Amino acid sequence: MPEDTEQTTAEALDAPVIQHRIPAAGADSLILAGVNDGHLKTLARLGDCRVILRGDQMILSGAVEAVEHCAPVAQRMIRLARLQRPFDIADVERFFHEAETEPAQLGAEADDETIALPGARKVIRPKSTGQRDYLASIREHDIAIGIGPAGTGKTYLAVAMAVDALMRKRVRRIILTRPAVEAGEALGFLPGDIREKVDPYLRPLYDALEDMMPPERVRKTIEEHVIEVAPLAYMRGRTLSDAFLILDEAQNATTAQMKMFLTRLGLNSKTVITGDKTQIDLARPEESGLLDIERVLSDVEGISFTYLDETDVVRHRLVKDIIRAYAVRDEADDSGGRS
Repeated sequence: MPEDTEQTTAEALDAPVIQHRIPAAGADSLILAGVNDGHLKTLARLGDCRVILRGDQMILSGAVEAVEHCAPVAQRMIRLARLQRPFDIADVERFFHEAETEPAQLGAEADDETIALPGARKVIRPKSTGQRDYLASIREHDIAIGIGPAGTGKTYLAVAMAVDALMRKRVRRIILTRPAVEAGEALGFLPGDIREKVDPYLRPLYDALEDMMPPERVRKTIEEHVIEVAPLAYMRGRTLSDAFLILDEAQNATTAQMKMFLTRLGLNSKTVITGDKTQIDLARPEESGLLDIERVLSDVEGISFTYLDETDVVRHRLVKDIIRAYAVRDEADDSGGRS
């Protein structure tokens, strides 16, 4: 990488220009700068200031307000690079957003927020304030409910916490379940028995498991019923003790199914419920169990609700823009703005 890496989005600044030098000794320069200096370019573009990585210093120059805004973001990038914690352009954008909206949270990278799984391909960490709050909620409550749009890590982080609890012998088994409601497709016309019909629908849960455990370990734990992946209907009549339960896509559970699931909770068990209120596939959306528990359980001690939004999206950057565009359209429809 060249010794000097710089990018500016404002060739001429009307305001007086200042220069701020931030020590970067010990930081991995490749992590800090990013591929083709993408991290530095992104910070410069967002902050409308000039960013130079020179030796063991990161130099910010521009208007006073711009430099003051960029400095804590740059410090966070340097801190992560020193810890050998890779990040990407989307993370830089998130850091910048947090500097604008929640500056007190900007530097939060506590070790107790990480989930280090034996045999996992990577250490799992929250990437936004909302995700940090979500993980804290799971740790601190027996029933934690995460509500938000696609791509915010609701299911992935819940599965990570479940696997961590199993590996640490805090529970004896993991139960992963989803309501078998079709999102516009008819499962009944698919070939095969009931398991062959529903397994593709449960595939996201298998994918999350296989990202955190060696595939052969996943197969063995499923065969031994240490991990169970099943449709919600299979939970009826059971008492689930010493278990970590996850109900995914809970917006498609009916009120009766939700009550049934919640009353399965046994001794030494923890439950996480995830859902997206904008993707209800029930014939009568008002019967969604997820909407119902918001009204019924919001004041029950020991149950927490965490709300994620587009700022917590960790998929492709366009997913955030897509979610925002649909939200704007829905608001216009609700206010009679459909043309």
